[in-house]
Amino acid sequence: MPYIRLSGFYLFYFALLGTLLPYWTLYLQSLGMEAATIGWLMGILHVSRVLAPNVWGWLADRTGRRVAIVRLGALASWICFLGIFWQTEAMGVALVMASFSFFWNAVLPQFEVITLGYLGVNQSQYSRIRLWGSVGFICAVVMIGWLLDAVSIDWLPVVLFAMLFIIWLNTLLIGDQNDTATEAEADSRTIGAILRQPQVCVFFVVCFLVQLSHGPYYTFYSVMMQELGYDRIEIGLLWGLGVMAEVLLFVFMPRILERFNMRHILLVSLVLCVLRWALTALWPDQIWVMLFAQCLHAATFGSLHAVGIALVQHYFTPSTQGRGQALFSSLGFGAGGALGAVVAGQLWSDLGAMTFAIAAGVSVLAIVLTSIWIYPDKVQQND
Repeated sequence: MPYIRLSGFYLFYFALLGTLLPYWTLYLQSLGMEAATIGWLMGILHVSRVLAPNVWGWLADRTGRRVAIVRLGALASWICFLGIFWQTEAMGVALVMASFSFFWNAVLPQFEVITLGYLGVNQSQYSRIRLWGSVGFICAVVMIGWLLDAVSIDWLPVVLFAMLFIIWLNTLLIGDQNDTATEAEADSRTIGAILRQPQVCVFFVVCFLVQLSHGPYYTFYSVMMQELGYDRIEIGLLWGLGVMAEVLLFVFMPRILERFNMRHILLVSLVLCVLRWALTALWPDQIWVMLFAQCLHAATFGSLHAVGIALVQHYFTPSTQGRGQALFSSLGFGAGGALGAVVAGQLWSDLGAMTFAIAAGVSVLAIVLTSIWIYPDKVQQND
C-alpha cells in the first residue's frame, strides 16, 4: 500500500534527523571543537539546503524522474558519509558534512512532491503520513540518548551510517508509477510570475526568519542542557517530548486546516514561537518550564511546517511544485538554518542561553511581516 511505504520513508528519514540534530554537536564537542567551530560546521548542513534542493528540484521538474532522484540522493549521501570515520579535524569533518548533506538535502523536498502526488485530492491527509516522521524522530532521540549514556559518543557516526543505508533501502520500495514527463517549455515563465508576487516573496522571508530563530535550538540546546546538569537520557526525552507534541498536532491538522484559515494558523504559531524562545532564554534550568516550552514545538515546527507545505501547494502550479518545495526547503531550512547556526555559534560564548532572546526577537519580525503581507485568500489557487 503506498501510504505505508510513504510513511516508512518519513519514519526512517526523520529518525536520522532525530539522531543528528540533538547529538552531533555533542560528538563535535568530544573532538575538542569550540562553540564557534561547531556553529560553522552545523551551518554546513543548512548551507547545502540553499543550493541542493533547487538543483535537484529543477532537474525533477524537467525530467519528472522524482523517485529516481530520491534514490540517487539517498545512496550518494550514504556513500559520502563513509568518509567521517577517518576525520577528526574540523576541515575534514566539514568536507564530509558538505558532500553528504548536498545529496541528503536533495531527497526530502522531492519526496514531499511524490507524497502529495499520491494523495491527489486528499492532500489534507498529508499530515497523517508526515506524522510518522515525527514518530521516527521521537524513537531515535530517546533511544540514542539512552544508548549514548551506555556507550561512548564515538559510536554516533556508526549509528548514522547504518540509518542512511536503511533510508536508501526504503526508497527502493517506492514505486515508479508517479514519475511522469513534465511540460517544461512554459515552466520558467510560470515560476517567474509566481515569484514576482509580493505575498509569495514575503512568505519565503517568513520561512527564512522562522528557521533563523531555530538556530540556537538546533545547534546548542543539547550543549546548554548538558552544561546545566541534564544527562543525555533527559536531554533525549526533552527533544522527544517536543516531537510528540508535533505528532499530536499532525493528527489533528486536517481538521484544523478545514476549520481555520492558513493566515490565522500561521500568526498563532508565530506568537507561540516567541513564547517558546523567551521561556528557553529565561528559565532553561527549570524543568517544568522546559517541558512546557518543548510542547510548543507543535506550533514552532509542526503547524508552521504543515501550513508552509499547504501554502506552497496554494501558490505554485503542478509543473513548478518541485521547485516550489525546493525553495521552501532551501530558503527556510537552508539559508535560515545556516545563518541561524552560524550566528548562534558566534553569540553563544558571550550570551549563552540569552541567545534564545535574539531568536524571540526574530520571530516577532516574522509576525509583523505576516500581519502585513500574508493573505492567501487574495492569491488565486494554482490548480
